[in-house]
Amino acid sequence: MEEKINRRPHRLEMTNRERGAVTGIQDVVSFDENQIILDTDQGLLTVKGKGLHVSRLTLEKGEIDIEGRFDSFVYSSNESYRKSGESLFGRLFK
Repeated sequence: MEEKINRRPHRLEMTNRERGAVTGIQDVVSFDENQIILDTDQGLLTVKGKGLHVSRLTLEKGEIDIEGRFDSFVYSSNESYRKSGESLFGRLFK
């Protein structure tokens, strides 16, 4: 039987390559000041840039606000990540 995933509207907003908001996220895979990887309903979203900072994260609502200098946003398949079944926060708080 297939697992049913709660789908939320996925939206990506950016202002002046310095502030961004993403909705429809399932999890934060990893983050540092140069790269943030998000598991979204539309696939993995990799945000690359300089001085990246997560200013607000609400996983219950599937929302994140990011600040810094954005260089790229790239989507890729999230199938292998979802099969591993362990989130960043799950690995941190074992």
